[in-house]
Amino acid sequence: MSEEIKNTQQTEEQKETEVKEVETVEAEKQEETFKPRPKGSRITMKELLEAGVHFGHQKERWNPKMKRFIFTERNGIHIIDLQKTLKYFDEAYDFVADLIANGGTILFVCTKKQGQDIVKEEAERCGMYYINKRWLGGIITNFETIKKSIFKLKMLKKMEEEGIFEKLPKKEAMKLRRKKEKLEKYIGGIENMKKIPDALFIVDVVREENAVTEARKAGVPIVALVDTNADPDLIDYPIPANDDAIRAIRLLTSRIADAVLEGKMRRDAIKLAEGEEFVEEEAEFVPEEE
Repeated sequence: MSEEIKNTQQTEEQKETEVKEVETVEAEKQEETFKPRPKGSRITMKELLEAGVHFGHQKERWNPKMKRFIFTERNGIHIIDLQKTLKYFDEAYDFVADLIANGGTILFVCTKKQGQDIVKEEAERCGMYYINKRWLGGIITNFETIKKSIFKLKMLKKMEEEGIFEKLPKKEAMKLRRKKEKLEKYIGGIENMKKIPDALFIVDVVREENAVTEARKAGVPIVALVDTNADPDLIDYPIPANDDAIRAIRLLTSRIADAVLEGKMRRDAIKLAEGEEFVEEEAEFVPEEE
C-alpha cells in the first residue's frame, strides 16, 4: 500500500471519528436541554388556563362543526372545553413523536403576525422546517418548482459569502441582494427541505387555507390548532384552542416542538440499538481457519 493511500485512509478515518464525536456531543446537549414528559403531564389544565387557550371567538363567528369542542358561552364569547383540548393534544403529540421517531419530518406553518417569531423559534429549536411569512403555492403540490427557488437562494448566499457581490457594479449587486433577501424571507425556513414534509403543524387553519388545501390534496397529515371559527373535519389531528393569543400559540407550539425532540431521541435510541445488534452479530461470526 502506497504512503499516499495510507494518508488518505487515515484522513477519512479521522473525519469519521470527528463526525461521530460531534454527533455524540450534540446528542448529549439535546438530552441535557430536553427531558420527555410522561403522558398526562405533557401539558396541564393550569397551563392552558393561564395561556388563555379556552377563549374562542364571538358566537356570531363560530363554525357549527366546532360544537363538540365548545364548553359554554360567556359574554358572547365561546369557551373551549379544555378537557377536550388535553385529550386531542395528547393524540397530536403521540402522532408527531411517532412520525419523527420513524424518520419523518414536519413543517410548522403560521403567517399571522403574533405567531411568526414563535413558529420560527420553535421549529429551529427542534430542527424542523417552517413557513412564517406567506404560503407560496406549490410548497406541497409543486415542490419541484419551489426547489428551483431554493437553489437560487443557496447560489445567491454562496455568491455573497465568496465576495462576488463586491466585484459587481453597485446596481447589480443591490439587485441580487434584494433577490436573496426576498427569497430568505419567504423560503428561508425550508431551505434545507429536500422533499415535501410528512406532516404539517398549522396554527390558524382558516388563515392558512391554501396550506390545508395542498396538504389534503397530497395526503399529507395535518396537526393544527382549531379555534371556534374553524372546520375541524379538515384536520387529521385537531387541537381545539385559541389560535390568536400569543401565550396560547407559544405554549402549544413549544409542546409540539417537544414532541419532535422526543421523537428524535427515540429515533437515535433505535439507531444505537440497531448498531449494537450489528456489532454483536459480527462478533458471533468467526471465520473458520483454512
